[in-house]
Amino acid sequence: MTVVTTARLPLFPLNAVLFPGLVLPLNVFEERYRAMMRELLKTDQDEPRRFAVVAIRDGRETAPPGTGMPDAVNVPAERGPADGFGPDPVQTFHRVGCIADAAKIRERPDGSFEVLATGTTRVRLLSVDASGPFLTAELEELDEGPGEEAGALAEGVLRAFRNYQKRLAGASERSLTTGADLPDDPAVVSYLVAAAAVLDVPTKQRLLQAPDTATRLREELTLLRSETAVIRHLPSLPAVDLTRAPTHPN
Repeated sequence: MTVVTTARLPLFPLNAVLFPGLVLPLNVFEERYRAMMRELLKTDQDEPRRFAVVAIRDGRETAPPGTGMPDAVNVPAERGPADGFGPDPVQTFHRVGCIADAAKIRERPDGSFEVLATGTTRVRLLSVDASGPFLTAELEELDEGPGEEAGALAEGVLRAFRNYQKRLAGASERSLTTGADLPDDPAVVSYLVAAAAVLDVPTKQRLLQAPDTATRLREELTLLRSETAVIRHLPSLPAVDLTRAPTHPN
């Protein structure tokens, strides 16, 4: 009999998808998220400071400014935890997300926070509670099996990713990441490639919620080959740094 593990955690919606093992930098300035970080700081340093990240299906990760007030002077404390997410927030978010463990939470003099977290476990969103100072969610952890031929698929995805990276960055073969620098665990490969490839949020979300590693790798192989073919015919495409992600403003 399968044991279903559930948890209730603070919920951080983003216009981005977080994958297990990937680093998430955050610039936290809205009061609802400041309150979340203050609560997480109450957790003992020896314990994980966990919150859940879900991608926004429809809405905004920052609340809109007040009428006639620019963002720079808007008062974030006046915004509720569900502002920008509609009357039923759970319908606004994708249902599969990722738990994040905040290794670094640093409060700045102005009360905002610099946060560095790492994705750990995929979760399914069951419900959202907006009654407190920030959103919380009931979550179900999602196990992931390897699926059929995950190892062979991972090797193919890494080869396709190197070619894709070369085309996208306009780099020489010598400047690319070598095989020794890349992981050999199929699940880790699938998450790394999903995060690093230049894809839109719906596509990344589809990869996150794949039922097993092999399914994700098969879709990545198709995507990489397709994207590489497009890039080959667009030599003027701007170079993109695949190893750095922007800090999410919240």
